[in-house]
Amino acid sequence: TMPAVKPQPEFSSGPCKKRPGWSTDVYKTAPTGRSHRSKIGKAKLVEAIEEPRRILNIPADYRIAVVPASDTGAIEMAMWSMLGERPVDMCHWESFGKGWLGDVNSHLKLENTSEFTAPYGELPDLTQTNPDHDIVFTWNGTTSGVCVPNADWISDDRTGLTFNDATSAVFAMDIDWSKVDVTTYSWQKVMGGEGAHGMLILSPRAVERLESYTPEGRALPKIFRMTKKGKLDEALFKGATINTPSMICVEDYLDALQWADSIGGLPGLIARSQANLAEVAAAVDKYPWLNFLAKDEASRSSTSVCLTVDMEAGKLKEMIAWLEAEDVAYDIGAYRDAPDGLRIWCGATVDSADVALLMDWLEFAYEKFSK
Repeated sequence: TMPAVKPQPEFSSGPCKKRPGWSTDVYKTAPTGRSHRSKIGKAKLVEAIEEPRRILNIPADYRIAVVPASDTGAIEMAMWSMLGERPVDMCHWESFGKGWLGDVNSHLKLENTSEFTAPYGELPDLTQTNPDHDIVFTWNGTTSGVCVPNADWISDDRTGLTFNDATSAVFAMDIDWSKVDVTTYSWQKVMGGEGAHGMLILSPRAVERLESYTPEGRALPKIFRMTKKGKLDEALFKGATINTPSMICVEDYLDALQWADSIGGLPGLIARSQANLAEVAAAVDKYPWLNFLAKDEASRSSTSVCLTVDMEAGKLKEMIAWLEAEDVAYDIGAYRDAPDGLRIWCGATVDSADVALLMDWLEFAYEKFSK
């Protein structure tokens, strides 16, 4: 029989569900119509930098900036500004990491690159990367549901820099900051913020690279520039953004950070995401037709949970469309480049009770559409 109760249907992997209890009232305190360089505007931007530092335990000597164009803008400005000084190891196991590889090969046209790759659902052997090379990787593959279980494979004695695209990992997974030199994320994933703004986090070694290396003959657009006269543009890391941010989006992000505090900070956020993954794992154990795309439990994402369904592709599409039409689950189809299946967002803003309800609906929908 059809389940009696529907879950909150927002399971999109970006933009993701707003925090529990969210309403547009959070915008009432936004300094709309004010300059982002005014005293109040600047104070809000500084808060958007320093609150994540506190919640995520980012070291005091790491620089943090709000940058244009979401996580993509943040990772691109880092790659274009810093890569080319030494060979690069590009690690990818899903579409976004593959995109960064494409940029490095086709657009930056770097010659000394090595590729470490694995099919969807698997991780490459990251221990084969060279600590004397720059290493670019995605902490959590948003389109494959595979994450690095830890950063033990990164050498403490590395001479190269590590570039960590952490957009769907940060706030839901524990990141060892000593292992990462460049980290990027956006507001619209685990915290359920709004799109278009990126965060860039630099270790002292990354700053040293920016100040000691200028890529020869490489033009950098204004929105990628982090140095002035060979020195780091410190103002950028103190809330003076390169271009105009949305103060409404900033306010929304500050609200999400306050909510994070109210549930116990990072441990609370991680626990909520893990509880969501546990509900999916219970369903996978229960239903023979439902499987994780991620082969190894240790590298199974707790945020972008990707599943395969023993069902013909056309029928699966119909089932996904029906779940959306019934207001049970929105945007849960696998990413366009990924194998056919489901992708269910299980980040911290999602309640585990809703994931449990969705699993009941999946069982009903499977019976309905697999006949």
